[in-house]
Parts: sequence; structure tokens; C-alpha cells
Amino acid sequence: MTLQDARAAINHTLSQMKALYNRPVFDEWILVVLVREQGAVLSSYEGPRVEFYQREFKEDVQPLRAELEQHQLAIGDFVFVHDAAGTRFDACIRLGQTSYLFFNNIAKSMAEIRQDPLWLEAQKPFVELSSKFRADPLD
Repeated sequence: MTLQDARAAINHTLSQMKALYNRPVFDEWILVVLVREQGAVLSSYEGPRVEFYQREFKEDVQPLRAELEQHQLAIGDFVFVHDAAGTRFDACIRLGQTSYLFFNNIAKSMAEIRQDPLWLEAQKPFVELSSKFRADPLD
């Protein structure tokens, strides 16, 4: 999958989730490519923190980083952090050999999002997105 196709698929998925949940599930996302020599290269971002997401990324990804270190994600696999609050990222999908997609809801944690019964339907497009990358990885 190309980066342009990935961005389109991500935005389409978030629109579907918003329609099913009656409000945005995630209000920001960031696509990261890990480069051995440089660390994380922030490839794409959409959300309300355009001016400063880069300088806060290392701190905001900490809860998910701890979760990722406990799992060996295959391409298309995903994890959630239930109690990440504020600007801390809530979810991650592995998109390719070196690429990851992080999602966040600045106002709610995943625990709060899951309390709404509409979450059951809204998570289906998220799972479909992960399957798209499993079938056609980004890299």
C-alpha cells in the first residue's frame, strides 16, 4: 500500500467510526516509520495539535510503548491502552515492517469510549482497517 492509499484508508475508517459512534472515536492519528539510524520518523499527522505534536510524541506514546514491548505485533495486529488519558495515544496498528499507526481521543480514554454500547459497531471499521494492512502492508 502506498502512503497516499494508507492516508485515504485511515480517514475513511475514521469517518465510518464517527458515523457509527455518533461522534469521533479518535480525534487524532499519527503514522510513524521507525528508522534504525533516526528512531521514529513522524510521517503523517491529522488532529488538533499540528503545531506541537512532534515535540510531545515521545511522551504521548509511552503507555502504548509499554504495551507494544509486551507483544510481538504482526503486520495488521493492533493494541489498545485502556487508561491513556489526554494526549496519550490510545491505540496502535502495525501497518508494515517498520510502520505504525497511533490513534488518540484527547477527551476520553479507551475505557470511557468502551462504556458506550455504540463502540461495538464502531470498532468493526477499525478491525477492517487492520485487515487491509495485513493484506497489503505499508512500507
